[in-house]
This record gives sequence, C-alpha cells and structure tokens, in this order.
Amino acid sequence: MPQDYRERPSGIPGAVVWTRDITAGSSAPVLPDGCMDLLWINGRVMVAGPDTRAYHPSPGAGPQVSGIRFFPGTAPALLAIPAHELRDARVDLAAVWSPAVHRHAVDLLTAACTPTAGLEAIARWRAIDLDPVAPAMTRIVTELRAGTRVADLADTLGLGTRRLHRMSLDAFGYGPKTLARILRMQQALALARSGTPLAATAAQTGYSDQSHLSREIKELAGVPLTHLLQR
Repeated sequence: MPQDYRERPSGIPGAVVWTRDITAGSSAPVLPDGCMDLLWINGRVMVAGPDTRAYHPSPGAGPQVSGIRFFPGTAPALLAIPAHELRDARVDLAAVWSPAVHRHAVDLLTAACTPTAGLEAIARWRAIDLDPVAPAMTRIVTELRAGTRVADLADTLGLGTRRLHRMSLDAFGYGPKTLARILRMQQALALARSGTPLAATAAQTGYSDQSHLSREIKELAGVPLTHLLQR
C-alpha cells in the first residue's frame, strides 16, 4: 500500500476505515477491488462507486481524505442504490439520498470526533435494520476468489448465469467475470508484495504464466506490475 495510506478494521463487519494524505507527490492509483466507499473530502461526504479501472486522486482533493470501505456487495443495501449506477464514479451523497436522510448523515458526521468516526456512525445507522454482509454476497466473493467458474457458481447457488449476472450488477457494479478478474488481481498483488516470486504468484492465483499476470494487471491497473511493486 502507498506510504501515505493507513487503515484499520471497522466496527461494521467486513469494512475498514482509512485515511490517505493527498499531496503533490501522491501518485499511487486507487485500484479496482470490488468495493464501494463512503468518503469525507474537504467537509463533503461522497460515495466512491465500484471501479473497473484505476482511479487517480487529484492533489486538489484536500490534504487528507478519509473513508470507510465496505465488503464487496454490502454498500448498495446500505446506500439504497444499485452499484452499477455508481460504477467508475465519485458522487456527492446528497445526490444519492433524500434531503432529510442526507441531513441526518451530516449531523452524525458533525457530532463525531473524527471524519472516520463520523463515517462509521453513518454506516451503523444505515445498518440497523440490515444484515451488514449478506451471506449470498459473501458466498459469491469467496467462490470467485477460490477460482470457481461462473457457470459452476451459478449452479451451486441455484441460479442461472443471467440471474447471477443481474445480481452482480446490482451488488458489485459489474458482472461476476469482471469481479473475478479484479479479485484475482488483488490476490496476486498481495502475494507479490509479500515477496512471492512473480512466476509463483501467477501459478498460485490462476494465471497461465507470468506474462498473463503482467498483462491482466496492466489492463486493470493502468500501470505495469513492476511499477505497483515499487510502492
């Protein structure tokens, strides 16, 4: 992870809260991870939708950005909006929620001691009547991380592939094949950053070879794998 980034587990199951210092020298991209975030930027509350490509924060965003990142498939229920409507987007929370609901969220944030505590308070409020991590979403993510084929996953869940695709669009912002590629990229990066040789990383995460690994990560991240490993 970039040196200007810090995170810790949240009280919301499956979520993490994080802060990142944004300076003129900040260049590490935010990579697709299957997640959605609630953000605090310069006093504004925003939603980061699911990414299909790397996102490059603007130095003008502010000296520090805070956020809560939800487990894949969790945020749409909390935010009451399908994930695909926010794909590759950063939007004000006011554009997602009604004025009354947004006003209460701002009140919770204002009453909190830190932005991250405020974002957690908003998430807890929204999760009161919801299962924070739906079992079906956990199953989909777990199976795809394990390399289960989409057709086999659909059969296991008792769904057709079309229905699984529609569910995935609403929950993750894209279909299960794209989600599988993104989850595999994140697994590979974690292995490579731990010191595992790239050939072994490719083999352990289901790529045909090291070249395949490098091509996939460059396509999703927008920069070469070696560039990411230098950070």
